[in-house]
Parts: sequence; structure tokens; C-alpha cells
Amino acid sequence: MKSRAVATPTRTKEILQTYGFSFKKSLGQNFLIDVNILKNIMVEAGIDKSVNAIEIGPGIGALTEQLAQHADRVVAFEIDQRLLPILEDTLGEYENVEVINQDILKADVAQVIADHFHSDQPVRVVANLPYYITTPILMKLLMERLPIDSVTVMIQKEVADRMAAEPNTKSYGSLSIAVQYYTEAKVVLNVPKTVFMPQPNVDSSVLHLEMRKAPPVEVEDEDFFFDVVKATFGQRRKTLMNNLARHFKGDMDKDELRKRLNEVGIDPSRRGESLSMEEFALLANILYK
Repeated sequence: MKSRAVATPTRTKEILQTYGFSFKKSLGQNFLIDVNILKNIMVEAGIDKSVNAIEIGPGIGALTEQLAQHADRVVAFEIDQRLLPILEDTLGEYENVEVINQDILKADVAQVIADHFHSDQPVRVVANLPYYITTPILMKLLMERLPIDSVTVMIQKEVADRMAAEPNTKSYGSLSIAVQYYTEAKVVLNVPKTVFMPQPNVDSSVLHLEMRKAPPVEVEDEDFFFDVVKATFGQRRKTLMNNLARHFKGDMDKDELRKRLNEVGIDPSRRGESLSMEEFALLANILYK
């Protein structure tokens, strides 16, 4: 007989009381208490028995339980040792779940994938991420070019909007470019704060990132490309020219910068938020040369 779903207010309270568990603010712990939202996440993430799933921060197993029911195999990284006995209890009936007590930022994820999954099956990351560490976790997953097909994460709404933002919008910035260089990004669900325990102060969104086979633009040097992008957003209200002059001070004067911007047909008086990824690539490549 299947036990009652973890992701309900009553069951969550029961589990927390049984184990005398108290939330650690420093770990950004907010547990989901709505099964329907979890089922929607399964659909948006494309989880079925033909795929493997990696979860980050399973908490008491609300999302993990759904992954165990829908995916072939599941590996979950949990940093908080106090949660291990709880997870053993809530996930006891699922033989396809492995919980690893490790900080995802220090983990060799590629090795874990090689050790736990069949190489012919797609790997998808699905997680309800702690707000305070969302960006470092996602950038690690993207920059290590892991053999994963997609990442579907519940994160702070404002951060999800920034990651999926288009040029000429308030949310568009260096984070949008960094994420969209590696993935196709889309906000697929908006989630009210009322479906969490304890309730966070902000609303959440589910962001789906489909990994690209190759970046959408060709750049001479990736680090330099991201440096230039960051520099152009250094002070949002300033022009490209002013931000770049500040960044390249001592290496390139304004005349040289103006000459190079003109070569690629980019008006120096524009602002960073008006440039597309293609224009950023042109800009970085001409400055690199």
C-alpha cells in the first residue's frame, strides 16, 4: 500500500513533529505542500520512466517522492544531515532513489551520473532550490557541461524572470545572457508563496532550461565574452561607451573603443540592455582582437 503523499500540510507537519525538525534559515529551507504543483513540475520537466532525475535539496522528500514515481532512477543531493533519517523513512518504499549527503557545489556530478545512471538514458535535473544559492548552483550545472538534457527548477520569481528575460526589458542583464548562452530558458509556472512551509517572503516560479547542443553565438574567448557582457551592465543607466571605457581603462581609450564599436555597427550611445546575444558576441570578438 502506497503511503500518503509527503506534500500535504498535514503530512508535512506530522513528519516535522515526529522528528522534532526545525528549519534552518541559513539553508533556505521551504518545503512544498501542494501535490498538484509537483505533478505539474513532472509534466513541465518531461519526467517519465525513460529518464533519470537528479534532485538538489530534497528536504523531507516531497518532490523526490514524485520523481521516484515518475522517473526511472533518482539521485538526490542533500547537504543537511538531519534530513537523512527522515528521507530514509519517507522514501523507504522506493528502490530507485539514492540520497547523497553532499554539497552539490562541491560534488563531482559527472562522476555521480556515470556511477548511477544508464548512459543511454536522458538525465534531467529537477529541484526546489534554496533562493540564496540559486545562481551558483545553476551556473555550476551549466558551465561544467554535464551530460544532462534539461534543468527544471523552482526559484524566486524575480530571478527566474531575469534568467529568461529578453533584450530591452527591465529584467534583462548579464545573468540572462549567461543562462541563455548555455540553454533555452522559459518560465513555465508561477507559484504562490502559500504552497510552502514555512512561507517565504517572495513568490516563486518554475524555470525550465533546455540544454543547447552548442552556444547560439560563436565567441573568440568565453571568459572575455562574459567579462564584456558584465561590464556593459556595470551601471545600467550608463551608455555602452561609458561602461566599456571604465572597464578597459588603461588598455583602450574612448577613441579606440568608438572605432571598434563602429566597425561592428553598434552605436556607442546605446545601453547594454538593448543588445542581443548576437550583438554582444560581435562586440566581444572585435574587442578581443
